[in-house]
Amino acid sequence: MVSYIRRFPRTLWLFLANLPMERKLIVVFIFLISLPITYTSYLSSRSTFNSVLINATTSAGQMADSASDTVDRYLADLKRYTALPLYNTDVQFYLEQQNTDWEKNTSMSMFLSYLSHTKEEIIAVYLVDKYGTVFYDKSTGISELFPAERLAQWQSLTQTGVAPVVQGRHTIRVNSGDHREVFSVLRTVSSVSTLQKIGILVFDININLFQGIVDPVNAVTQGNTLIVDDQGKLIYASPDQDDDRTGLLEKNMDKFLLQATGAEGHFQITLGGKDYLAVYTVSGKTGWTTLVSIPLERILSPVEKTRNTQILTTLAIIAFALIVATFISHALTKPLKSMVRLMKQVQHGNLDVWLHPRYNDEIGMLGSHFNRMIIRVKDLLQEVMLTEKRKQKADMRALQNQINPHFIYNTLESIRMLAEGNDDPRVAKLTYLLGMQMRYGIVRSEEMVTIRQELDHVRNYLDMLQIRFPDKFSLKIDVPDPLLDLPVIKLVFQPIVENAVFHGLEPKEGPGSISITGWTEDGQAVFSVEDDGVGMDEDILQALNSSLMGGADNEKFGIGLRNVNERLRLDYGSSSGLLVESTPGLGTRVILRIQNLSFSSGD
Repeated sequence: MVSYIRRFPRTLWLFLANLPMERKLIVVFIFLISLPITYTSYLSSRSTFNSVLINATTSAGQMADSASDTVDRYLADLKRYTALPLYNTDVQFYLEQQNTDWEKNTSMSMFLSYLSHTKEEIIAVYLVDKYGTVFYDKSTGISELFPAERLAQWQSLTQTGVAPVVQGRHTIRVNSGDHREVFSVLRTVSSVSTLQKIGILVFDININLFQGIVDPVNAVTQGNTLIVDDQGKLIYASPDQDDDRTGLLEKNMDKFLLQATGAEGHFQITLGGKDYLAVYTVSGKTGWTTLVSIPLERILSPVEKTRNTQILTTLAIIAFALIVATFISHALTKPLKSMVRLMKQVQHGNLDVWLHPRYNDEIGMLGSHFNRMIIRVKDLLQEVMLTEKRKQKADMRALQNQINPHFIYNTLESIRMLAEGNDDPRVAKLTYLLGMQMRYGIVRSEEMVTIRQELDHVRNYLDMLQIRFPDKFSLKIDVPDPLLDLPVIKLVFQPIVENAVFHGLEPKEGPGSISITGWTEDGQAVFSVEDDGVGMDEDILQALNSSLMGGADNEKFGIGLRNVNERLRLDYGSSSGLLVESTPGLGTRVILRIQNLSFSSGD
């Protein structure tokens, strides 16, 4: 898998590189145009998305805070109303009176009627005296209440203290078979003089009170609102717009409350395959949580419209760019296509072609150079024809001249036979070695030989010189076996050895020696031909090396070394060739380098 990933960029690059030029230009144009536009559209859409989401979150948070404050103020008013019995002496008196007469009923009814009209959402107000008698006042539309069913619950809720108590959402029975959803505010009524418990005051408030509070929130946020008390019990949940019977918030209240862990905040949640933004705030006074849930699709609907518009605009621009890129690419590559067509004609041998450049740009210049190249090719072909004719004449003369070497070989063989017939072995051996030298150097001079054959040729050459100069020269060869079978051009070592004999060892008094060593170095075969002759001074050595490096003709140094150096550089490259080192009176060393010798036989 990793290797495939590594190869993929190269495969893609090769695919693009092998496309026609016109398609390459179209791809480049589209890439350069579509990438910035697409990236800019993406950034714009993302920025708009984030901005709308932040604004919606902020607005929902503000509305939730406002709703929570409204509920807090409403409850605070109700709690203040529960303290009114403390300031009414008649109520204080009748709450401690055991008997119930007309005056007590009248006084209690008037007081409760006043309380029930303080808030229009109050369904009923109850006042329980010290002896368990319940007095109440109800709103219009309710003809009968059943406080006796709830008395025990009220006493349980108010037994912990004198502070007001809020009872969450619950159902009460009215008019025998009817029911109402309410929440209640209760408070123990204490005697002002004795501070003893003398009664209970209860407010039942219609739960629809919260609808008037949360409807503006839902209208602004386009969501649904949930109010939960400090015990995690539902107070009010606005119905979902898609389901008027049971709201989404009420069905999934626990899921929302699990993430509403702080004093305020927001989070996103997925329910039923849809995403929602939930913004909540917790009242510091009541501990109630007000939570607003907004479907993200309602928030992002304008963003999606803008995004779709951007996508259509981007596609339109890319389509327009494709048309323009196609037109420009065709216009730019048309001269190249014409040139390719003419080149194919040239490839098939038709040189009577001509390109007519219309512009002075690079393609026009290329066309002009193409025309000049065709003219030059015609001239070269003409020169080649003339050269071939001269070569044919030279081959004929060479064929005629081949009789001369054969004549010389036959003559040398006759001399050798006469010398052996006259018992003169030195002349016979000298004649034999000279014949071998001529055969090696002249016959099939263009073919490759091995290092071993070259060294054998050097040995034969020195054996021939030993007849003329007995005990004057000695030869030592130290070349590793792997180098002996490497192919090489002919007559590489013999001219160097000949130069060492006649310019280094012959002027020296007494015997001299020549050593040939070989090794490999940085992919090159390196050989050293060293003698212990008279050497040469620094000026001559520098002039000789300059002649070898520059390839210049210099009659002062003859043709032997220059011939070897030039043939090596022509066959094996400029890094091959000769380098001469010498010290006057101590001898001369010629370094011979051959680059990539092991591959030369396949060239």
